[in-house]
Amino acid sequence: MNAQASIIDVADDLWTGRRRIEDTHPFSLSGEAEEITDGVAFVPAFANVSAFATDDGLTLVDTGSAPFAQHIHDTLRRWNTTRLNTAVFSHGHIDHVFGVAPFEEEARENGWAAPRVVAHERMPARFDRYVLTAGYNEVINQRQFGLPDLRWPREYRYPDETYADRTSLTVGGLGLELTHCKGETDDHTYTWVPERKVLCSGDLFIWASPNAGNPQKVQRYPREWAAGLRTMADLGAEVLLPGHGVPVIGADRIRQALTDSADLLDHLHDETVAMMNAGARLDEIVHTVRGPQHLLERPYLRPVYDEPEFVVRNVWRLYGGWWDGDPAHLKPAPAAALATELADLAGGPTRLADRALAVLEAGDDRLAGHLAELASQAAPDDPAIAAVRARVFSTRAAHEASTMSQGVFGWAARESEAAAQSM
Repeated sequence: MNAQASIIDVADDLWTGRRRIEDTHPFSLSGEAEEITDGVAFVPAFANVSAFATDDGLTLVDTGSAPFAQHIHDTLRRWNTTRLNTAVFSHGHIDHVFGVAPFEEEARENGWAAPRVVAHERMPARFDRYVLTAGYNEVINQRQFGLPDLRWPREYRYPDETYADRTSLTVGGLGLELTHCKGETDDHTYTWVPERKVLCSGDLFIWASPNAGNPQKVQRYPREWAAGLRTMADLGAEVLLPGHGVPVIGADRIRQALTDSADLLDHLHDETVAMMNAGARLDEIVHTVRGPQHLLERPYLRPVYDEPEFVVRNVWRLYGGWWDGDPAHLKPAPAAALATELADLAGGPTRLADRALAVLEAGDDRLAGHLAELASQAAPDDPAIAAVRARVFSTRAAHEASTMSQGVFGWAARESEAAAQSM
């Protein structure tokens, strides 16, 4: 984002099409605290922070990630110097919950009361799971974001207060209404500040097709998510401050953005369930159900992070379990054994690799991926085949728009490039 551009101007440009969301990715923003309306500031960062000035200090909705924590503290201090009274965590993803420490240190130095953290009651269990699976989360996030040096945290700032369905807070005379909504996570909260007509959505709205399918992460809940979006749309908010991306200003725009997002999720959910009820296999459903094109063309629903295809898979996982309906996949042979057999039938792994390149050139990225992977599994120590796999998946990554697909395909390409060089 241009450091000189107001975040409100950027938001208007995106809404009206003067900017493309592909060129202003919702996870690429970083900037100073900007007052959006009286007593309300917004800090654009990898995960955004919303700040409310009250008569008894600041209230924050989300606090940012560890790498941005000091910046967030410093830029907010240039806007308001009162103590941090309360922080609301919209959910437990690590890019939203690691910014409290600088404010706690400041409170100790100044003799202020320590800030409190409020969140949904499922958040402590999430943090416990993150500790249990720290190694796995480190690997998948290195892959998803292309950050080989990423280290997954082992210690967390647990909430001081939790709630179940709804709760109200009053901080320095300002009322905040917190509501639980299963969506991207099972511990999600949206925050409504009726006095200022401000809605903080967390990651329930992120200026991208909803992250309801992420292939490497735990279950998402599109049906409940859509219902929550419709409830949020009826609040009458005039300012929407999202967990990622830019604000949405104006009641009509907010209602449209939230309702469109709900329509997309409902469509993907309902069409998938209808095919499941008719006895379709996952493969048929994945290649049949599509998001409505008029919704995917909205600047705030472009599949630049997650993809509708992955949402379909998550709906299947929610209702149908892990088996995809193919009897050969219930108790399959080892992948390498199948690859070797197919390579022998084709005339050797090199034939598979050559065919992968041919179909890649013909424009069939998906089939090329299968063939390159089979060739690699059949001949894992062949540097020429490793080079083919690297080429196929680097091409696939270049052809994708979503962070999810780019991350996985880019990882596969780098893996084969490293293998080819070491053989």
